[in-house]
Amino acid sequence: MSWEGLAPAKTGRFVSMRTTKGAARTRAKNRLFKKVKGFVGGRGRLLRTAKETLVRAGVYAFRDRRNRKRDFRKLWIIRINAAVRQHGLRYSEFIAGLKRANIELDRKILADMAVADPEGFEKVVELVKQASAK
Repeated sequence: MSWEGLAPAKTGRFVSMRTTKGAARTRAKNRLFKKVKGFVGGRGRLLRTAKETLVRAGVYAFRDRRNRKRDFRKLWIIRINAAVRQHGLRYSEFIAGLKRANIELDRKILADMAVADPEGFEKVVELVKQASAK
């Protein structure tokens, strides 16, 4: 067997060792533990539990970003319906009238108007009533 290139005494070089993750693993763990800061118990202290919790948190976040859109749309519809009923219309009639009158205000803006600018909303309702009467 030839020791050429391997023995430090003969060549002055060292035998290459097996590499480990070392610093990279520590950095990865620190990144992970930063994300789970404030989680209760093992979820914030134990590596495997913290990883599992983060995955689940990501799933919930993905799902709830979509649910938030759903919830806000529901809220806007409820507000518009309440405001429109004060003027003697139903929500469905109001939306149909908006389409007939070619008024392109979305539900978010309409709900905001109903709360913050009742006079402006009343004008929109009058336009809708005129378009529906035709």
